[in-house]
Amino acid sequence: MAKHIFVTGGVVSSLGKGLTCASIGMILEQRGLRVRLQKFDPYINVDPGTMSPYQHGEVYVLNDGSETDLDLGHYERFTHAPLTKDCNYTTGKIYLSVIQKERDGFYEGKTVQVIPHVTDEIKAGITRLATDDVDVVITEIGGTVGDIESLPFLEAIRQFALEVGRENCLFIHLTLVPYLKAAGELKTKPSQHSVGALRQIGIQPDILICRSEVSIPQDERDKIALFCNVDKKAVIEERDRQFSIYEVPLSLVKHGLDDILVKRLALKTNPLDLSAWSEMVDRIINPKQEVRIAVVGKYMKHRDSYKSVYESLDHAGFAHRARVLVVRVEAEEVSTRGSEALLAGVDGILVPGGFGMRGIEGKIEAIRYARLNKVPFFGICLGMQCAVIEFARSVLGLEGANSTEFDPHADAPVIALMEEQKQVTQRGGTMRLGQWPCSLVPDRLARKAYGQERITERHRHRYEFNNTYRKAFEEHGLIPSGTSPDGTIVEIVELADHPWFLAVQFHPEFQSKPTHAHPLFRDFIAAAIARRGSGRTAAD
Repeated sequence: MAKHIFVTGGVVSSLGKGLTCASIGMILEQRGLRVRLQKFDPYINVDPGTMSPYQHGEVYVLNDGSETDLDLGHYERFTHAPLTKDCNYTTGKIYLSVIQKERDGFYEGKTVQVIPHVTDEIKAGITRLATDDVDVVITEIGGTVGDIESLPFLEAIRQFALEVGRENCLFIHLTLVPYLKAAGELKTKPSQHSVGALRQIGIQPDILICRSEVSIPQDERDKIALFCNVDKKAVIEERDRQFSIYEVPLSLVKHGLDDILVKRLALKTNPLDLSAWSEMVDRIINPKQEVRIAVVGKYMKHRDSYKSVYESLDHAGFAHRARVLVVRVEAEEVSTRGSEALLAGVDGILVPGGFGMRGIEGKIEAIRYARLNKVPFFGICLGMQCAVIEFARSVLGLEGANSTEFDPHADAPVIALMEEQKQVTQRGGTMRLGQWPCSLVPDRLARKAYGQERITERHRHRYEFNNTYRKAFEEHGLIPSGTSPDGTIVEIVELADHPWFLAVQFHPEFQSKPTHAHPLFRDFIAAAIARRGSGRTAAD
């Protein structure tokens, strides 16, 4: 049967449970094990699809169209584990299922309660991943121990461990060991209290992973082990990484975490080989060049709003042994301060996705700057739609060009609501979502990047290129270079007379890995490096 690793967090949020789970998954995969990962989130939203990027960060979309937590992006970037809708549950999703069962008479008139009905639903979600072809299931519990919202999930994993046997389950608790600079001391008391709260629930952690900005001396780790009832060797330091999050697996292995996991769960594994990963980290730490990329977005106040975009830019940099310096530009500021003031000197411009009218004119102005000044440009989702609007206004002379998202009565609706979306009224989970095929036109940038005729990419949108204007765009040099297989939906556009100007309706950032940069990001950074190397450097 599959073994289970449960990861909880304490003291404060945002300690990096998702990153730790992804790192553990990668390490176990490198030992030859078949791993699955999932996350339980305590909020009542059914999924993060309707949540503000300022509240939640990016919505990470899976192949099956599930809108999930951004931590699943870490899971995919670090491992090869397949992810589906069963890999992300929220309180809302759990309760929706329980309530639907109650309405259908599933409980045969019984009083429906948190225990056992809600906890049973949570345990069923864990069990769904524990199929015959899986060796280890890693389950992350969102939130912080002590939060009311997390209690049903913690109670469920306590029960689950009793049901499958403690020899088949392992609890990891991620905690903070703060360093007080004024006193020059590390403080272990918060971790002690956090583990105490976990033990009151009935969960004794087997391993403590201690986040700290400085190294934790052995005597402090011994103290944590004593007061938290954990073996000394199972108190693992996870110090803040100096260069990259991709150093984390190497750090965990250095402190012996993989050996503890294998021994505690009696796993039969291959010898660990992280040479390829170490080589990749060396490329990160020792780049041979750098390049400046402006990301012009509308959610710049929350870094995680474009988490996968930033990671994909880094991955492309790794491929060229280059450090990508991201210049984060608020789209609204482009409108007020001007593109020259904010974009002069960058080597490439990327305009990512988003929803709503705010910042649109700034994005359009940034794209105009990239087009006129021959700066490599990459547009994603809304970034593509803005590129189409800019070209229609500036080149086709359609002053009233717009998207019907922003102006339902636009004179020239070059971007319009998809036909199948016109009768949709419910907001959650109703966009064009998930993996869709795309056919590429020969001898264009996209086809050269992918090196194949047919690709699949992930989507999240309601609006599309309006084919009424397609011929006019083609005649003036904005070429549809990728379409749905039947040719009806324009997925990629390219500018013919430009060093590198490409925009896509899909989200390529969801399929990039540190060891395998996405082809479009890779070639975009290559074009930016070429521009910098031609003498038109960022300093100019």
